[in-house]
Amino acid sequence: VEEVIKTNTKIPIHKRTIIHLSLVMNKIDEVISSTLKPFEISIQQYNVLSILRGQKGNPANLSTINERMVSKMSNTTRLVDKLILKGFVSRRVCKQNRRKVEILITEPGLNILNEIDGILFETEKSILENFNESELKE
Repeated sequence: VEEVIKTNTKIPIHKRTIIHLSLVMNKIDEVISSTLKPFEISIQQYNVLSILRGQKGNPANLSTINERMVSKMSNTTRLVDKLILKGFVSRRVCKQNRRKVEILITEPGLNILNEIDGILFETEKSILENFNESELKE
């Protein structure tokens, strides 16, 4: 850790561990982002699409999506807007409650996820290639 952040100062173990975890997470994000880049979607957009696919054809509202996001953020509306522009999701007003907005994944959204799934699986496998099965279960 000290070498990566270019310091000669001894870092206390708790702080060192936090820095190490942050560095690892940043590297994982970098690798996954580069895998998603050819599809022109971010990790957060991929997460929204995965959540909507998990709805199995049922709509979700913004608060449901935000609750299920891996990385909680306040810009879920902006993520959904970008996915609408790409044709991957649609938005409609709920018939029973006009104040409620429902978001659904579209056929192109499902198709792009199907394209990404295998490639992302291989990326995740390569990230974890130095771990054995029992270490992954811990």
